Amino acid sequence: MTAVSPPLAPELRPESGVPAVALDNLSCVFGSVRAVDGVTLNIAQGEFYSLLGPSGSGKTTCLRVIGGFEAASSGTVRLFGADASRLAAYDRPVNTVFQDYALFPHMSVLDNVAYALTVRGVKKTERLKKAGAMLELVKLSDLGNRRPAQLSGGQRQRVALARALVNAPRLLLLDEPLGALDLKLREAMQTELRAIQQALGITFVYVTHDQGEAMSMSDRVAVFRAGKIEQEGSPRELYGYPRTAFVATFVGGANVLEAPLVGQPSGLYALRPEQISLDNDPGTLMRGRVTGLHYLGATTRVEVQVGGRSGPTVQASVPSGQVLQLRVNDLTALNWNPADLRKLEDR
Repeated sequence: MTAVSPPLAPELRPESGVPAVALDNLSCVFGSVRAVDGVTLNIAQGEFYSLLGPSGSGKTTCLRVIGGFEAASSGTVRLFGADASRLAAYDRPVNTVFQDYALFPHMSVLDNVAYALTVRGVKKTERLKKAGAMLELVKLSDLGNRRPAQLSGGQRQRVALARALVNAPRLLLLDEPLGALDLKLREAMQTELRAIQQALGITFVYVTHDQGEAMSMSDRVAVFRAGKIEQEGSPRELYGYPRTAFVATFVGGANVLEAPLVGQPSGLYALRPEQISLDNDPGTLMRGRVTGLHYLGATTRVEVQVGGRSGPTVQASVPSGQVLQLRVNDLTALNWNPADLRKLEDR
């Protein structure tokens, strides 16, 4: 069920310039497992902030601690400047949208959205008016009399979002809410979510394992690995300047190559597939044998083994029209701009 937020207590009312969420050295330990391990971050009011990482990286546990559904083992959670570490979930100025939506099957769509207002004792006329306005916001105003079973997956997701927003929370937590949708609908809902967040100015904290979701919607992203934040920044920063091999490969995919292969003195370097061309010219930087061709429409992913039979495989993403004659086992040249190389930290 969607968590319902009460009116903000005086000590939790937002102040200008104060982060919506501030985590200080937050840890959450279950037996021998450190699900969250010393996480510190600040999320600005009105920001769309994503927690991105693979399963088991700590992102969902971190979200649950912010929402009050899990207790932190150590560290503090501050919401709008006030320490909320010991507050129960229902005492925090937070609403949550979960992946399963948890709509009431016996209620109409309109009553599902109005439920949080019913709990707060809002008069029927006012709560139905507010619920109707939320359904209009999520473009479901003509479906208020239907039951959840009569809706598509995307429509149910919108109802859950409207129900979470009807109390006008300052902070909305979203735990992989698009995970059950098909690809096309998921992409459409990414656009809708971002538009709603910008229209309302509410802080969104969004958990996902899908880097495409995080990149397309977020102002900033924290990439989680083994309970820690591996790197934090805007989508452009994470993609253009990954600091570690994990971030380089998890966010967008990159070739991680040792220094001698790319003509550098030491260390590891990231190079994006689309930064590699197959031009055969006198300045060729690398040669190899084609081991795979994967047609993706406008582009083809070309896999090239370099450095002999035991060498690594490099992936290049090139316009499909440029590789019509290329075949597996052909020799090919690989070129790139040295300025596109990103040296990675040792970890």
